Amino acid sequence: MTKIEAQKQPFNLSLQITFLADRPLLAQSDPPRRSTDLIKSDCLLIRAMAIPDYQTLMLPVLKVAAQGETRVPIVAEAVADQFDLSEEEREELLPSGKQALLHNRVHWAKFYMTKAGLIDSPSRGVFTASQAGKDLLATNPQRIDVETLKTYPSFVEFYSKSNSSEDQAEKDAAQKSAASDVTPEEQIDAAHSVLTKALKADLLARVHEQTPTFFEHLIVELLVAMGYGGSHESAARRLGKSGDGGIDGIIDEDRLGLDRIYVQAKRYSPEQTIGRPAIQGFVGSLIGFGASKGVFVATCSFSKQAHDYVDNLQQRVILIDGDRLAELMIEFGIGVRVSRLVEVKRLDEDFFAD
Repeated sequence: MTKIEAQKQPFNLSLQITFLADRPLLAQSDPPRRSTDLIKSDCLLIRAMAIPDYQTLMLPVLKVAAQGETRVPIVAEAVADQFDLSEEEREELLPSGKQALLHNRVHWAKFYMTKAGLIDSPSRGVFTASQAGKDLLATNPQRIDVETLKTYPSFVEFYSKSNSSEDQAEKDAAQKSAASDVTPEEQIDAAHSVLTKALKADLLARVHEQTPTFFEHLIVELLVAMGYGGSHESAARRLGKSGDGGIDGIIDEDRLGLDRIYVQAKRYSPEQTIGRPAIQGFVGSLIGFGASKGVFVATCSFSKQAHDYVDNLQQRVILIDGDRLAELMIEFGIGVRVSRLVEVKRLDEDFFAD
């Protein structure tokens, strides 16, 4: 396998693998498509795609800013072209889904360089390279990162203030955040993802410990919280025990009862897998009840054959496995409560606008 020089800084990496038949590998004279583009072996051609971290983006962002006044979206597009990013990479969002990952990293690259005095912001949303930034570019640097910025007094002052907390834990967190290759938003989203994953596992474990009656109550609570079944009394009355630790029956899709949904829920052990035959029986019951929509909830998983089967049905059938059940319980506040609320505030540019 060809040896590839790795970048010093880590980056997000995904792989596209193409199996080679008689297709020739690139000749040495062929121009490289990108720095981490090709990994060659006897049977595989691997294309590595990466969205550069915000420290890697500092130099490209400053170069674009040195060409004149610009904005984050314009710089992001220029950087995406420079790194030959795919449309999927250009549109990739943060885990929170509220901002494009590339735009977020460009923003933080700009933010830290602004604190070092390398970038000026003459008006709202507009920035350009300062004279200090242009002077730095004139030295032809190979890379600009936090360590580079620490050579500028204004950034040292900002960095010191960020780490001035008397709480050692907060100080350590601030230092790690500034030196990290991921932005603060990415760190928050990553931590939230870890906590949510642990909560989902705890939820399912507790659900399996409960009685069938409790499980019936849980499903009713969840469906009503999602807006189905009308009132708790109506939903509980129309959803009865199935005799095998679950419930089944018809509920209204809305409070007026304009459409009906057949619901079946099974409290099975996590290691079990529900296959196609069980789903075929469910669809038969759905038709028998005169319903065109169905929801099958289970605390275990569904087989691939089961998923393939419902994808080709005329009726609309949704399969909710244990993992998705836990997600819905968290989303609609069933069996969980808020432990800690963290607010992240931003500068209100409208407040300061003329």
